[in-house]
Amino acid sequence: MTPVSAPTTSAHALLRIFAGNGLDRVFLVPGESYLGVLDALHDFPDIDVVTCRHEGGAAFMAGADGRLTGRPGVAMVSRGPGAANAAIGVHAAQQDGVPMILLIGQVPCKDLRKEAFQEIDYQKMFGSIAKWVHEVATPQDLAWAAFKALRVATSGTPGPVVLVVPEDVQQACVPQPDWVAVPASPAQPAPATLERLQALLAAARKPLIIAGGAFNAPGGREALRQLAERHGIPVAVSFRQHDLFPNTHPLYAGDLDLATQPAQVAAFDSSDLILALGTRLGDITTQGYTFPAYPRPSQTLVHCHADAHFVNQHFAADVGVIADPVATAQALAALPPAGRAGREDWAASLRAIRERAADWPDPKADDGVPFVSVVRALAEQAPADLMVCLDAGTFAAPVYRHFPFAYPQRLMASQSGAMGYGTPAAIAAQLRHPQSKVVCLVGDGGFMMTGNEMMAAAERGLPVFFIVSNNNCYGSIRLHQARTYPGRHAGTNLASPDFTMMARAFGMQTEHVTRPDQVAAAVARGLASTAPYFLEVKTSLAAILPEGVDSAAGVDLLGRGQPAPHSR
Repeated sequence: MTPVSAPTTSAHALLRIFAGNGLDRVFLVPGESYLGVLDALHDFPDIDVVTCRHEGGAAFMAGADGRLTGRPGVAMVSRGPGAANAAIGVHAAQQDGVPMILLIGQVPCKDLRKEAFQEIDYQKMFGSIAKWVHEVATPQDLAWAAFKALRVATSGTPGPVVLVVPEDVQQACVPQPDWVAVPASPAQPAPATLERLQALLAAARKPLIIAGGAFNAPGGREALRQLAERHGIPVAVSFRQHDLFPNTHPLYAGDLDLATQPAQVAAFDSSDLILALGTRLGDITTQGYTFPAYPRPSQTLVHCHADAHFVNQHFAADVGVIADPVATAQALAALPPAGRAGREDWAASLRAIRERAADWPDPKADDGVPFVSVVRALAEQAPADLMVCLDAGTFAAPVYRHFPFAYPQRLMASQSGAMGYGTPAAIAAQLRHPQSKVVCLVGDGGFMMTGNEMMAAAERGLPVFFIVSNNNCYGSIRLHQARTYPGRHAGTNLASPDFTMMARAFGMQTEHVTRPDQVAAAVARGLASTAPYFLEVKTSLAAILPEGVDSAAGVDLLGRGQPAPHSR
Protein backbone atom coordinates (compact mmCIF):
# COMPACT_ATOMS: atom_id res chain seq x y z
CA MET A 1 0.00 0.00 0.00
CA THR A 2 1.34 3.44 -0.88
CA PRO A 3 0.45 6.53 1.16
CA VAL A 4 -1.43 9.39 -0.49
CA SER A 5 1.70 11.46 -0.91
CA ALA A 6 5.23 10.13 -0.88
CA PRO A 7 6.87 11.28 2.36
CA THR A 8 10.07 9.54 3.32
CA THR A 9 10.21 9.75 7.12
CA SER A 10 11.04 6.83 9.35
CA ALA A 11 7.49 6.94 10.76
CA HIS A 12 6.18 6.52 7.22
CA ALA A 13 8.54 3.57 6.74
CA LEU A 14 7.11 1.98 9.90
CA LEU A 15 3.52 2.41 8.75
CA ARG A 16 4.38 1.29 5.22
CA ILE A 17 5.57 -2.03 6.70
CA PHE A 18 2.41 -2.32 8.78
CA ALA A 19 0.08 -1.53 5.90
CA GLY A 20 1.92 -3.73 3.45
CA ASN A 21 1.48 -6.68 5.80
CA GLY A 22 -2.26 -6.27 6.28
CA LEU A 23 -2.32 -4.26 9.51
CA ASP A 24 -5.24 -2.01 8.66
CA ARG A 25 -6.32 -0.70 12.06
CA VAL A 26 -4.63 0.84 15.10
CA PHE A 27 -6.07 1.52 18.54
CA LEU A 28 -4.48 4.44 20.32
CA VAL A 29 -4.48 7.09 22.96
CA PRO A 30 -2.47 9.99 21.50
CA GLY A 31 0.67 11.24 23.20
CA GLU A 32 3.35 13.80 22.55
CA SER A 33 6.08 11.15 22.63
CA TYR A 34 4.96 9.68 19.30
CA LEU A 35 3.70 12.75 17.45
CA GLY A 36 5.81 11.80 14.45
CA VAL A 37 3.94 8.51 14.06
CA LEU A 38 0.58 10.26 14.54
CA ASP A 39 1.54 12.74 11.84
CA ALA A 40 2.48 9.94 9.45
CA LEU A 41 -0.87 8.19 10.06
CA HIS A 42 -2.50 11.15 8.32
CA ASP A 43 -0.95 9.91 5.06
CA PHE A 44 -2.33 6.36 5.43
CA PRO A 45 -6.11 6.76 5.07
CA ASP A 46 -6.56 3.00 4.66
CA ILE A 47 -5.36 2.47 8.24
CA ASP A 48 -8.38 2.93 10.49
CA VAL A 49 -7.47 4.97 13.57
CA VAL A 50 -9.59 4.10 16.61
CA THR A 51 -9.10 6.74 19.28
CA CYS A 52 -9.62 5.27 22.74
CA ARG A 53 -10.31 6.75 26.15
CA HIS A 54 -7.75 4.72 28.12
CA GLU A 55 -4.61 2.86 27.16
CA GLY A 56 -5.88 -0.30 28.85
CA GLY A 57 -8.91 -0.22 26.55
CA ALA A 58 -6.71 0.33 23.49
CA ALA A 59 -4.48 -2.61 24.41
CA PHE A 60 -7.47 -4.90 25.05
CA MET A 61 -8.90 -3.91 21.66
CA ALA A 62 -5.60 -4.70 19.93
CA GLY A 63 -5.46 -8.14 21.55
CA ALA A 64 -9.05 -8.91 20.58
CA ASP A 65 -8.38 -7.78 17.02
CA GLY A 66 -5.32 -10.03 16.86
CA ARG A 67 -7.40 -12.97 18.03
CA LEU A 68 -9.95 -12.38 15.28
CA THR A 69 -7.56 -11.80 12.38
CA GLY A 70 -4.46 -13.83 13.18
CA ARG A 71 -2.49 -10.67 12.41
CA PRO A 72 -0.98 -8.49 15.13
CA GLY A 73 -3.46 -6.06 16.60
CA VAL A 74 -1.73 -2.70 17.05
CA ALA A 75 -1.98 -0.38 20.03
CA MET A 76 -0.13 2.93 20.23
CA VAL A 77 0.47 4.76 23.50
CA SER A 78 2.67 7.41 24.99
CA ARG A 79 5.56 6.74 27.33
CA GLY A 80 5.41 6.27 31.09
CA PRO A 81 1.78 6.48 32.27
CA GLY A 82 0.45 5.42 28.86
CA ALA A 83 2.67 2.36 28.75
CA ALA A 84 1.83 1.46 32.35
CA ASN A 85 -1.89 1.64 31.59
CA ALA A 86 -1.43 -0.55 28.50
CA ALA A 87 0.44 -3.28 30.41
CA ILE A 88 -2.82 -5.08 31.28
CA GLY A 89 -3.49 -5.70 27.59
CA VAL A 90 0.05 -6.98 26.98
CA HIS A 91 -0.39 -9.46 29.81
CA ALA A 92 -3.76 -10.56 28.43
CA ALA A 93 -2.28 -11.08 24.94
CA GLN A 94 0.49 -13.21 26.42
CA GLN A 95 -1.95 -15.32 28.43
CA ASP A 96 -4.29 -15.68 25.44
CA GLY A 97 -1.53 -16.43 22.92
CA VAL A 98 -2.70 -13.78 20.46
CA PRO A 99 -0.52 -11.56 18.24
CA MET A 100 -0.21 -7.94 19.26
CA ILE A 101 2.18 -5.02 18.80
CA LEU A 102 2.34 -2.29 21.41
CA LEU A 103 4.10 0.82 20.09
CA ILE A 104 5.32 3.14 22.83
CA GLY A 105 6.72 6.60 22.31
CA GLN A 106 9.93 7.17 24.27
CA VAL A 107 12.07 10.06 25.48
CA PRO A 108 14.68 11.32 23.00
CA CYS A 109 17.75 9.14 22.61
CA LYS A 110 19.98 11.70 24.29
CA ASP A 111 17.91 11.41 27.48
CA LEU A 112 17.75 7.61 27.67
CA ARG A 113 18.80 6.03 30.99
CA LYS A 114 18.97 9.43 32.69
CA GLU A 115 15.69 8.99 34.59
CA ALA A 116 14.13 11.57 32.33
CA PHE A 117 10.51 12.68 32.61
CA GLN A 118 8.24 9.63 32.21
CA GLU A 119 11.16 7.41 31.16
CA ILE A 120 10.87 3.66 31.79
CA ASP A 121 13.19 0.84 30.82
CA TYR A 122 10.64 -1.23 28.90
CA GLN A 123 12.87 -4.28 28.63
CA LYS A 124 12.70 -4.55 32.40
CA MET A 125 9.01 -3.67 32.50
CA PHE A 126 7.73 -6.03 29.78
CA GLY A 127 10.54 -8.56 29.45
CA SER A 128 8.71 -11.38 31.23
CA ILE A 129 5.40 -11.07 29.35
CA ALA A 130 6.31 -9.87 25.84
CA LYS A 131 7.88 -12.09 23.20
CA TRP A 132 10.24 -9.31 22.16
CA VAL A 133 10.92 -5.83 23.52
CA HIS A 134 12.95 -3.57 21.26
CA GLU A 135 13.96 0.05 21.64
CA VAL A 136 14.76 1.53 18.23
CA ALA A 137 18.16 3.22 18.20
CA THR A 138 18.20 5.05 14.84
CA PRO A 139 15.64 6.17 12.25
CA GLN A 140 17.07 3.66 9.77
CA ASP A 141 16.21 0.84 12.18
CA LEU A 142 12.50 1.62 12.49
CA ALA A 143 11.33 -0.22 9.38
CA TRP A 144 13.22 -3.43 10.07
CA ALA A 145 12.14 -3.35 13.73
CA ALA A 146 8.50 -3.09 12.62
CA PHE A 147 9.06 -5.93 10.15
CA LYS A 148 10.58 -8.15 12.84
CA ALA A 149 7.87 -7.20 15.34
CA LEU A 150 5.06 -8.52 13.17
CA ARG A 151 7.00 -11.74 12.43
CA VAL A 152 7.81 -12.41 16.07
CA ALA A 153 4.24 -11.68 17.17
CA THR A 154 2.87 -14.33 14.82
CA SER A 155 5.54 -17.03 15.01
CA GLY A 156 5.48 -20.08 17.28
CA THR A 157 3.01 -19.31 20.01
CA PRO A 158 1.59 -15.92 19.00
CA GLY A 159 1.94 -13.16 21.54
CA PRO A 160 2.69 -9.50 22.24
CA VAL A 161 5.70 -7.52 21.04
CA VAL A 162 6.66 -4.13 22.46
CA LEU A 163 8.23 -1.64 20.06
CA VAL A 164 9.73 1.41 21.76
CA VAL A 165 10.27 4.45 19.53
CA PRO A 166 12.15 7.49 20.87
CA GLU A 167 10.82 10.89 19.82
CA ASP A 168 13.88 11.77 17.73
CA VAL A 169 13.89 8.66 15.52
CA GLN A 170 10.42 9.20 14.05
CA GLN A 171 10.85 11.98 11.49
CA ALA A 172 14.17 11.51 9.71
CA CYS A 173 14.26 10.83 5.97
CA VAL A 174 14.99 7.15 5.32
CA PRO A 175 14.38 4.60 2.53
CA GLN A 176 10.85 3.21 2.32
CA PRO A 177 11.10 -0.60 2.00
CA ASP A 178 8.25 -2.80 0.79
CA TRP A 179 9.06 -5.91 2.81
CA VAL A 180 6.26 -8.45 3.08
CA ALA A 181 6.54 -11.32 5.54
CA VAL A 182 5.72 -14.76 4.16
CA PRO A 183 4.24 -17.06 6.81
CA ALA A 184 6.31 -20.14 7.51
CA SER A 185 4.96 -23.41 6.17
CA PRO A 186 3.17 -25.36 8.92
CA ALA A 187 5.39 -28.05 10.41
CA GLN A 188 4.06 -31.47 9.48
CA PRO A 189 4.19 -34.51 11.77
CA ALA A 190 6.86 -37.02 10.76
CA PRO A 191 5.67 -40.19 8.99
CA ALA A 192 7.07 -42.35 11.79
CA THR A 193 5.09 -40.30 14.31
CA LEU A 194 1.90 -40.78 12.34
CA GLU A 195 2.50 -44.53 12.24
CA ARG A 196 2.85 -44.61 16.01
CA LEU A 197 -0.24 -42.47 16.50
CA GLN A 198 -2.19 -44.75 14.19
CA ALA A 199 -1.22 -47.73 16.35
CA LEU A 200 -2.21 -45.89 19.52
CA LEU A 201 -5.57 -44.94 18.04
CA ALA A 202 -6.21 -48.52 16.96
CA ALA A 203 -5.53 -49.79 20.50
CA ALA A 204 -7.43 -47.10 22.39
CA ARG A 205 -10.93 -47.81 23.65
CA LYS A 206 -11.48 -44.56 25.52
CA PRO A 207 -9.54 -41.84 23.69
CA LEU A 208 -10.05 -38.15 24.42
CA ILE A 209 -9.02 -35.05 22.51
CA ILE A 210 -8.15 -31.93 24.49
CA ALA A 211 -8.28 -29.13 21.91
CA GLY A 212 -6.54 -25.82 22.43
CA GLY A 213 -6.46 -22.37 20.92
CA ALA A 214 -4.23 -23.35 17.99
CA PHE A 215 -7.42 -24.50 16.24
CA ASN A 216 -8.56 -20.88 16.11
CA ALA A 217 -6.94 -20.69 12.69
CA PRO A 218 -8.07 -21.05 9.09
CA GLY A 219 -9.25 -24.63 8.66
CA GLY A 220 -8.63 -25.41 12.31
CA ARG A 221 -12.18 -26.04 13.43
CA GLU A 222 -12.88 -28.12 10.34
CA ALA A 223 -9.78 -30.25 10.90
CA LEU A 224 -10.70 -30.84 14.54
CA ARG A 225 -14.21 -31.94 13.66
CA GLN A 226 -13.00 -34.20 10.86
CA LEU A 227 -10.52 -35.87 13.20
CA ALA A 228 -13.12 -36.43 15.92
CA GLU A 229 -15.73 -37.79 13.54
CA ARG A 230 -13.30 -39.95 11.57
CA HIS A 231 -12.12 -41.83 14.64
CA GLY A 232 -15.10 -41.37 16.95
CA ILE A 233 -13.13 -39.46 19.58
CA PRO A 234 -14.85 -37.18 22.13
CA VAL A 235 -13.54 -33.62 22.30
CA ALA A 236 -12.99 -31.52 25.42
CA VAL A 237 -11.93 -27.93 24.78
CA SER A 238 -9.29 -26.20 26.86
CA PHE A 239 -9.77 -23.10 28.99
CA ARG A 240 -12.23 -20.66 27.39
CA GLN A 241 -12.05 -22.20 23.92
CA HIS A 242 -15.73 -23.18 23.71
CA ASP A 243 -16.25 -22.13 20.10
CA LEU A 244 -13.63 -24.51 18.67
CA PHE A 245 -16.04 -27.46 18.47
CA PRO A 246 -19.86 -27.41 18.17
CA ASN A 247 -21.22 -27.71 21.70
CA THR A 248 -24.30 -29.48 20.32
CA HIS A 249 -22.26 -32.22 18.63
CA PRO A 250 -22.58 -35.77 20.06
CA LEU A 251 -18.78 -35.89 20.43
CA TYR A 252 -18.57 -32.68 22.43
CA ALA A 253 -17.56 -33.69 25.95
CA GLY A 254 -17.37 -30.27 27.59
CA ASP A 255 -14.67 -27.85 28.62
CA LEU A 256 -11.83 -27.77 31.12
CA ASP A 257 -12.40 -24.53 32.95
CA LEU A 258 -12.42 -22.96 36.39
CA ALA A 259 -15.61 -24.76 37.42
CA THR A 260 -15.45 -28.10 35.58
CA GLN A 261 -17.44 -30.50 37.70
CA PRO A 262 -15.59 -33.33 39.50
CA ALA A 263 -17.68 -35.99 37.73
CA GLN A 264 -16.52 -34.65 34.36
CA VAL A 265 -12.87 -34.56 35.39
CA ALA A 266 -13.09 -38.09 36.80
CA ALA A 267 -14.62 -39.33 33.55
CA PHE A 268 -11.92 -37.62 31.50
CA ASP A 269 -9.29 -39.19 33.73
CA SER A 270 -10.65 -42.67 32.97
CA SER A 271 -9.54 -42.27 29.35
CA ASP A 272 -6.77 -44.51 28.05
CA LEU A 273 -5.38 -42.10 25.44
CA ILE A 274 -5.24 -38.31 25.53
CA LEU A 275 -4.56 -36.34 22.37
CA ALA A 276 -3.66 -32.89 23.68
CA LEU A 277 -3.62 -30.87 20.48
CA GLY A 278 -2.77 -27.18 20.31
CA THR A 279 -3.05 -26.62 24.05
CA ARG A 280 -0.32 -25.53 26.43
CA LEU A 281 -1.80 -27.83 29.13
CA GLY A 282 -1.72 -24.93 31.55
CA ASP A 283 -2.90 -24.92 35.14
CA ILE A 284 -6.61 -24.28 34.55
CA THR A 285 -7.01 -26.70 31.64
CA THR A 286 -5.29 -29.37 33.78
CA GLN A 287 -7.33 -28.49 36.86
CA GLY A 288 -4.33 -27.31 38.85
CA TYR A 289 -1.99 -29.87 37.29
CA THR A 290 -4.10 -32.77 38.58
CA PHE A 291 -5.55 -33.99 35.27
CA PRO A 292 -3.80 -35.79 33.79
CA ALA A 293 -1.67 -36.97 36.69
CA TYR A 294 1.40 -34.80 37.25
CA PRO A 295 4.09 -35.23 36.06
CA ARG A 296 3.49 -38.69 34.53
CA PRO A 297 -0.06 -39.26 33.30
CA SER A 298 -1.63 -42.63 33.97
CA GLN A 299 -2.93 -42.84 30.41
CA THR A 300 -0.97 -42.52 27.19
CA LEU A 301 -0.38 -38.84 26.48
CA VAL A 302 0.19 -37.39 23.04
CA HIS A 303 1.01 -33.68 23.24
CA CYS A 304 1.17 -31.74 19.98
CA HIS A 305 2.11 -28.08 19.84
CA ALA A 306 3.92 -25.94 17.30
CA ASP A 307 6.06 -24.45 20.07
CA ALA A 308 8.62 -26.87 21.55
CA HIS A 309 8.62 -24.83 24.76
CA PHE A 310 5.29 -26.30 25.84
CA VAL A 311 5.70 -29.96 24.91
CA ASN A 312 6.96 -31.88 27.97
CA GLN A 313 7.02 -28.64 29.96
CA HIS A 314 4.79 -29.97 32.74
CA PHE A 315 3.61 -33.41 31.69
CA ALA A 316 5.82 -36.19 30.35
CA ALA A 317 4.34 -37.11 26.99
CA ASP A 318 4.57 -40.60 25.54
CA VAL A 319 4.59 -38.94 22.14
CA GLY A 320 5.68 -35.31 21.94
CA VAL A 321 4.87 -33.82 18.56
CA ILE A 322 6.51 -30.52 17.62
CA ALA A 323 4.25 -29.73 14.68
CA ASP A 324 1.32 -27.61 13.64
CA PRO A 325 -1.75 -28.99 15.47
CA VAL A 326 -4.07 -28.23 12.55
CA ALA A 327 -1.78 -30.05 10.11
CA THR A 328 -1.49 -32.91 12.57
CA ALA A 329 -5.26 -33.17 12.96
CA GLN A 330 -5.64 -33.17 9.19
CA ALA A 331 -3.07 -35.95 8.86
CA LEU A 332 -4.75 -38.03 11.57
CA ALA A 333 -8.15 -37.49 9.99
CA ALA A 334 -6.79 -38.97 6.77
CA LEU A 335 -5.78 -42.23 8.48
CA PRO A 336 -8.09 -45.23 8.16
CA PRO A 337 -10.41 -45.44 11.15
CA ALA A 338 -9.57 -48.28 13.50
CA GLY A 339 -10.48 -49.40 17.00
CA ARG A 340 -13.85 -47.66 17.03
CA ALA A 341 -15.63 -50.57 18.69
CA GLY A 342 -17.05 -49.44 22.00
CA ARG A 343 -16.21 -45.79 21.48
CA GLU A 344 -19.85 -44.90 20.90
CA ASP A 345 -20.64 -45.88 24.48
CA TRP A 346 -17.60 -43.97 25.74
CA ALA A 347 -18.59 -40.84 23.84
CA ALA A 348 -22.21 -41.17 24.95
CA SER A 349 -21.19 -41.46 28.61
CA LEU A 350 -19.12 -38.26 28.40
CA ARG A 351 -21.88 -36.50 26.52
CA ALA A 352 -24.42 -37.46 29.19
CA ILE A 353 -22.23 -35.98 31.92
CA ARG A 354 -21.81 -32.80 29.88
CA GLU A 355 -25.56 -32.49 29.29
CA ARG A 356 -26.33 -32.88 32.98
CA ALA A 357 -23.77 -30.18 33.81
CA ALA A 358 -25.17 -27.91 31.11
CA ASP A 359 -28.84 -28.24 32.10
CA TRP A 360 -30.31 -24.80 32.68
CA PRO A 361 -31.09 -24.21 36.36
CA ASP A 362 -34.19 -22.42 37.56
CA PRO A 363 -32.87 -20.24 40.38
CA LYS A 364 -35.10 -18.14 42.57
CA ALA A 365 -34.00 -14.94 44.23
CA ASP A 366 -35.73 -11.96 45.78
CA ASP A 367 -32.82 -9.53 45.54
CA GLY A 368 -32.73 -9.22 41.76
CA VAL A 369 -32.62 -11.18 38.54
CA PRO A 370 -30.44 -14.33 38.51
CA PHE A 371 -28.11 -13.55 35.62
CA VAL A 372 -28.40 -17.11 34.30
CA SER A 373 -31.89 -16.16 33.08
CA VAL A 374 -30.34 -13.43 30.92
CA VAL A 375 -27.82 -15.88 29.47
CA ARG A 376 -30.59 -18.39 28.80
CA ALA A 377 -32.68 -15.82 26.95
CA LEU A 378 -29.63 -14.85 24.94
CA ALA A 379 -28.91 -18.49 24.03
CA GLU A 380 -32.52 -19.15 23.03
CA GLN A 381 -32.59 -16.12 20.73
CA ALA A 382 -29.00 -16.14 19.53
CA PRO A 383 -28.36 -15.62 15.82
CA ALA A 384 -26.00 -18.06 14.11
CA ASP A 385 -23.18 -15.50 13.97
CA LEU A 386 -23.45 -14.14 17.52
CA MET A 387 -20.18 -12.98 19.07
CA VAL A 388 -20.21 -13.03 22.87
CA CYS A 389 -17.62 -10.72 24.45
CA LEU A 390 -17.23 -11.53 28.13
CA ASP A 391 -15.71 -9.54 30.90
CA ALA A 392 -14.41 -11.26 34.04
CA GLY A 393 -16.72 -12.11 36.93
CA THR A 394 -19.20 -14.61 38.31
CA PHE A 395 -21.92 -13.27 35.99
CA ALA A 396 -19.99 -15.00 33.16
CA ALA A 397 -20.14 -18.48 34.69
CA PRO A 398 -23.52 -19.37 33.09
CA VAL A 399 -22.07 -18.59 29.66
CA TYR A 400 -19.19 -21.02 30.14
CA ARG A 401 -21.39 -23.76 31.54
CA HIS A 402 -24.64 -23.48 29.62
CA PHE A 403 -24.34 -21.48 26.38
CA PRO A 404 -24.26 -23.92 23.41
CA PHE A 405 -21.68 -22.35 21.11
CA ALA A 406 -21.59 -23.46 17.49
CA TYR A 407 -19.24 -21.71 15.08
CA PRO A 408 -19.55 -19.13 13.50
CA GLN A 409 -20.74 -18.11 16.94
CA ARG A 410 -17.71 -16.88 18.85
CA LEU A 411 -16.66 -16.62 22.47
CA MET A 412 -14.34 -13.69 23.16
CA ALA A 413 -13.06 -14.05 26.72
CA SER A 414 -9.56 -13.42 28.00
CA GLN A 415 -7.68 -16.23 29.69
CA SER A 416 -5.94 -13.66 31.85
CA GLY A 417 -9.15 -13.14 33.83
CA ALA A 418 -8.69 -9.39 33.57
CA MET A 419 -11.63 -7.18 34.42
CA GLY A 420 -12.29 -4.53 31.80
CA TYR A 421 -11.82 -6.78 28.75
CA GLY A 422 -15.46 -7.06 27.69
CA THR A 423 -16.30 -3.58 26.39
CA PRO A 424 -13.06 -3.05 24.40
CA ALA A 425 -13.30 -6.58 22.96
CA ALA A 426 -16.85 -5.88 21.79
CA ILE A 427 -15.75 -2.70 20.02
CA ALA A 428 -12.90 -4.52 18.28
CA ALA A 429 -15.15 -7.45 17.33
CA GLN A 430 -17.89 -5.27 15.86
CA LEU A 431 -15.37 -3.23 13.88
CA ARG A 432 -13.84 -6.40 12.46
CA HIS A 433 -17.19 -8.15 11.84
CA PRO A 434 -19.70 -5.38 11.10
CA GLN A 435 -22.38 -7.80 9.85
CA SER A 436 -22.32 -10.02 12.96
CA LYS A 437 -24.27 -9.38 16.14
CA VAL A 438 -21.90 -8.57 18.99
CA VAL A 439 -23.04 -8.80 22.59
CA CYS A 440 -20.95 -7.51 25.48
CA LEU A 441 -21.65 -9.07 28.88
CA VAL A 442 -20.01 -7.17 31.72
CA GLY A 443 -20.46 -6.70 35.45
CA ASP A 444 -20.83 -3.40 37.22
CA GLY A 445 -17.22 -3.58 38.41
CA GLY A 446 -15.68 -4.32 35.02
CA PHE A 447 -17.90 -1.81 33.27
CA MET A 448 -16.63 1.00 35.48
CA MET A 449 -13.09 0.13 34.42
CA THR A 450 -13.37 0.42 30.63
CA GLY A 451 -17.04 1.12 29.92
CA ASN A 452 -16.09 4.54 28.60
CA GLU A 453 -14.76 2.80 25.49
CA MET A 454 -18.38 2.31 24.40
CA MET A 455 -18.09 5.86 23.09
CA ALA A 456 -16.58 4.27 19.96
CA ALA A 457 -19.85 2.39 19.43
CA ALA A 458 -21.85 5.57 19.82
CA GLU A 459 -19.50 7.59 17.61
CA ARG A 460 -19.44 5.03 14.79
CA GLY A 461 -22.95 3.67 15.13
CA LEU A 462 -21.73 0.17 15.97
CA PRO A 463 -24.75 -2.00 16.89
CA VAL A 464 -23.12 -3.57 19.94
CA PHE A 465 -25.59 -4.90 22.49
CA PHE A 466 -24.21 -4.04 25.94
CA ILE A 467 -25.63 -5.97 28.89
CA VAL A 468 -24.47 -4.84 32.34
CA SER A 469 -25.08 -7.10 35.32
CA ASN A 470 -25.39 -4.83 38.34
CA ASN A 471 -25.38 -6.42 41.78
CA ASN A 472 -23.55 -3.54 43.51
CA CYS A 473 -20.67 -5.83 44.29
CA TYR A 474 -17.37 -7.31 43.15
CA GLY A 475 -19.25 -10.58 43.01
CA SER A 476 -16.43 -12.98 42.22
CA ILE A 477 -14.36 -11.82 45.19
CA ARG A 478 -17.44 -11.81 47.44
CA LEU A 479 -18.01 -15.44 46.48
CA HIS A 480 -14.47 -16.34 47.55
CA GLN A 481 -14.93 -14.36 50.74
CA ALA A 482 -18.15 -16.22 51.49
CA ARG A 483 -16.40 -19.55 51.06
CA THR A 484 -13.19 -18.72 52.89
CA TYR A 485 -14.10 -16.03 55.41
CA PRO A 486 -17.87 -16.33 55.98
CA GLY A 487 -19.53 -13.12 57.05
CA ARG A 488 -16.43 -11.01 56.45
CA HIS A 489 -16.52 -9.10 53.20
CA ALA A 490 -14.45 -5.95 53.40
CA GLY A 491 -13.87 -4.11 50.16
CA THR A 492 -16.39 -5.82 47.87
CA ASN A 493 -19.49 -3.61 48.12
CA LEU A 494 -19.91 -1.18 45.25
CA ALA A 495 -21.83 2.05 44.88
CA SER A 496 -22.74 2.49 41.23
CA PRO A 497 -24.01 5.39 39.17
CA ASP A 498 -27.19 5.22 37.14
CA PHE A 499 -25.80 3.19 34.26
CA THR A 500 -28.73 3.71 31.91
CA MET A 501 -28.51 7.49 32.30
CA MET A 502 -24.81 7.18 31.63
CA ALA A 503 -25.40 5.22 28.42
CA ARG A 504 -28.13 7.65 27.41
CA ALA A 505 -25.58 10.45 27.71
CA PHE A 506 -23.47 8.50 25.21
CA GLY A 507 -26.43 8.66 22.81
CA MET A 508 -27.59 5.06 23.20
CA GLN A 509 -30.97 3.43 23.45
CA THR A 510 -31.26 2.07 26.98
CA GLU A 511 -33.48 0.04 29.23
CA HIS A 512 -33.41 -1.30 32.76
CA VAL A 513 -34.62 -4.72 33.87
CA THR A 514 -35.46 -5.55 37.48
CA ARG A 515 -37.66 -8.68 37.14
CA PRO A 516 -37.13 -12.06 35.45
CA ASP A 517 -40.33 -11.70 33.43
CA GLN A 518 -38.83 -8.65 31.68
CA VAL A 519 -35.69 -10.40 30.48
CA ALA A 520 -36.70 -12.21 27.28
CA ALA A 521 -38.35 -9.20 25.65
CA ALA A 522 -35.48 -6.90 26.59
CA VAL A 523 -32.95 -9.32 25.10
CA ALA A 524 -35.03 -9.55 21.92
CA ARG A 525 -35.05 -5.77 21.55
CA GLY A 526 -31.30 -5.56 22.08
CA LEU A 527 -30.56 -8.29 19.54
CA ALA A 528 -32.85 -6.67 16.97
CA SER A 529 -31.36 -3.21 17.34
CA THR A 530 -29.33 -1.83 14.46
CA ALA A 531 -27.81 0.82 16.70
CA PRO A 532 -25.89 0.57 19.99
CA TYR A 533 -28.22 -0.77 22.67
CA PHE A 534 -27.64 -0.74 26.42
CA LEU A 535 -29.40 -3.00 28.91
CA GLU A 536 -28.82 -2.82 32.64
CA VAL A 537 -30.02 -5.79 34.66
CA LYS A 538 -30.44 -5.51 38.42
CA THR A 539 -29.00 -8.91 39.23
CA SER A 540 -29.13 -11.11 42.27
CA LEU A 541 -26.12 -11.34 44.56
CA ALA A 542 -27.67 -14.15 46.58
CA ALA A 543 -27.87 -16.33 43.47
CA ILE A 544 -24.09 -16.44 43.06
CA LEU A 545 -23.18 -17.09 46.69
CA PRO A 546 -23.04 -20.56 48.27
CA GLU A 547 -25.69 -19.60 50.81
CA GLY A 548 -27.54 -16.40 51.57
CA VAL A 549 -26.82 -16.66 55.29
CA ASP A 550 -23.86 -18.21 57.06
CA SER A 551 -25.68 -20.21 59.72
CA ALA A 552 -22.55 -20.72 61.77
CA ALA A 553 -21.78 -17.04 62.08
CA GLY A 554 -25.36 -15.83 61.82
CA VAL A 555 -24.25 -13.09 59.45
CA ASP A 556 -26.01 -11.88 56.32
CA LEU A 557 -23.53 -12.53 53.52
CA LEU A 558 -25.23 -9.99 51.29
CA GLY A 559 -23.86 -7.30 53.56
CA ARG A 560 -25.74 -5.00 55.88
CA GLY A 561 -25.47 -1.48 54.66
CA GLN A 562 -24.96 -2.50 51.03
CA PRO A 563 -25.69 0.46 48.73
CA ALA A 564 -29.27 0.44 47.59
CA PRO A 565 -29.80 -0.04 43.87
CA HIS A 566 -30.57 3.20 42.12
CA SER A 567 -34.19 3.73 41.18
CA ARG A 568 -35.81 4.84 37.96
